[in-house]
Amino acid sequence: MSGYRLLLKPYEWEFEQPLQTHHGLWKVREGLIIGIQREDGVTGWGEIAPIPWFGTETLAAAIAFCKSLPDPLTETNILCVPNTLPACQFGFGSAWESLFKPPSAIDYKPCQISALLPAGEAALSAWPSLWAKGHRTFKWKIGVLEVPQELELFQHLAAALPEAAILRLDANGGLTLEQTQKWLENCDRISHITIEYLEQPLPPNQFEAMLQLAQFYKTPLALDESVATVAQLRHCHARGWRGVMVVKVAIAGYPQALRDFLSTHEVKVVFSSAFETDVGRAAALALAQEFNASDRAIGFGVKPPCPGQFN
Repeated sequence: MSGYRLLLKPYEWEFEQPLQTHHGLWKVREGLIIGIQREDGVTGWGEIAPIPWFGTETLAAAIAFCKSLPDPLTETNILCVPNTLPACQFGFGSAWESLFKPPSAIDYKPCQISALLPAGEAALSAWPSLWAKGHRTFKWKIGVLEVPQELELFQHLAAALPEAAILRLDANGGLTLEQTQKWLENCDRISHITIEYLEQPLPPNQFEAMLQLAQFYKTPLALDESVATVAQLRHCHARGWRGVMVVKVAIAGYPQALRDFLSTHEVKVVFSSAFETDVGRAAALALAQEFNASDRAIGFGVKPPCPGQFN
């Protein structure tokens, strides 16, 4: 085989409901569908779905990288994308894998998927319909309102949820140490539902503080922004983190690199969406299925459109 053709299809789609996090209001998802095509016309599809505030490359940087590549591509071009471009690594790596073995359809039941609640007071009216669909694990974004207001809403939400409910709280690194302690104190007092974990309360540069907090409260902590890439997963594990790691597969880097890490380390992983399309989602879910041996719900509660639905 003398080379491969690179196909690019930029996309953008609006969330049905804008995603409110500590980082701000996210209204439009942008990315690239890529194809790696052999001379016989067979094409493997992948997706580049950056999230710059998680530390990935920007979409502009991803496009510039793709346009800088030679035509035709070589296997080296495909499998040696720089580590500074983790979303590109995932896109090229998953496209390469699907060229030889397309990911099969994977059907997770709602009870196996964590449903994303809207931030703020809207969560109180959103959970019943999700519960009726079969979801039992819910994620609620915090660090959006003032802490006293959110803690009051938290009490109302926890009281309203059925006993079998599991709640994840995600601060996206938006709390101070004092605020984190306040949240953990409140979480520890909840007994009628399960608070599965408080996710990334402090920014990644306060790793040592999170490591210490994890030993003093009943409510577990989870890392997210701190472990956005395989290199960061390795780094945090080496520094002693044994709690939950939330892995957004589509921005972690090459799928095989993630497999290698998960195959050689005992880690508590929750696989999560990067709000990719069906192309990236299929590749991410295929990898999640390989390693999600626990009963923890996966974080793929937002269903995106398929590429054919893009304008």
